[in-house]
Amino acid sequence: MKEKENIKTRLCIDMDGVVANYEKAAKEHPDYEKYKDRIGLIKVDFQKMEVIENAKESIQKLEDSGLYDMYFATTAPWGTPIALTHKRLWIEEHFPTFKKRVIFTHNKNLLCHSPNDIIIDDRLKNGVELWNGVHIHFGQSGLETWDDMLDILL
Repeated sequence: MKEKENIKTRLCIDMDGVVANYEKAAKEHPDYEKYKDRIGLIKVDFQKMEVIENAKESIQKLEDSGLYDMYFATTAPWGTPIALTHKRLWIEEHFPTFKKRVIFTHNKNLLCHSPNDIIIDDRLKNGVELWNGVHIHFGQSGLETWDDMLDILL
């Protein structure tokens, strides 16, 4: 079997809390006070979330670099089946070149094929805790902005 040349590093990017401002949408939801200690239970309208500052420009720079095989990897909440459609439409609106590079899964670890594969995620759930590559923990100290992401990845 012939060895593949020029294999790019896979870069998977989470949606909620990394490119889409889930926290702001949750805080503006009428059920926020009731669920503020379990924010993930708030049934936000995913299609209406704001883009996190500088995410669009940064992801475009990463795409333009040619260094990565890039995908969005996101989870749709089981309790809100329409969220899957809303997330897809949100990606199509804000990141149209990725409309066919969105992977919906509760097992993100299955997307990791190499120790060099990278995931940018703000949580250690849905398979991120089992990721055998590099996890860049968005939102942690020194990793709070998309400028921080570019400093690491470019």
